[in-house]
Amino acid sequence: QVQLVESGGGLVQAGGSLRLSCAASGRTFNNYAMGWFRQAPGKEREFVARISWGNGTIKYAEFVKGRFTISRDNAKNTVYLQMNSLKPEDAGVYYCAAAKGLTLGGGIDYWGKGTLVTVSS
Repeated sequence: QVQLVESGGGLVQAGGSLRLSCAASGRTFNNYAMGWFRQAPGKEREFVARISWGNGTIKYAEFVKGRFTISRDNAKNTVYLQMNSLKPEDAGVYYCAAAKGLTLGGGIDYWGKGTLVTVSS
């Protein structure tokens, strides 16, 4: 059974940092892109960042460039999202996602259940 389990969310003050983790299990993810989406209350889920499992190609949403860093540890089947300089508008549920191929644009094969990030002003 494939599972993506997020952790690392919590409450942080504006300007602070959090590191999210996504532990993947249940299959080999060598040919999968992994990444993060987020959803704020009353808003649609939006793309945040992704990393290709094989060559490590990275893409970020414009609103996180320079503040968030995505990385992965192939040996641990884990993807990370380091979030710095957090803003109140970064708050929401952050979801880990996996899709076969180099990007997440062709549709998501697996979703995690999400981890809540709250940013106080």
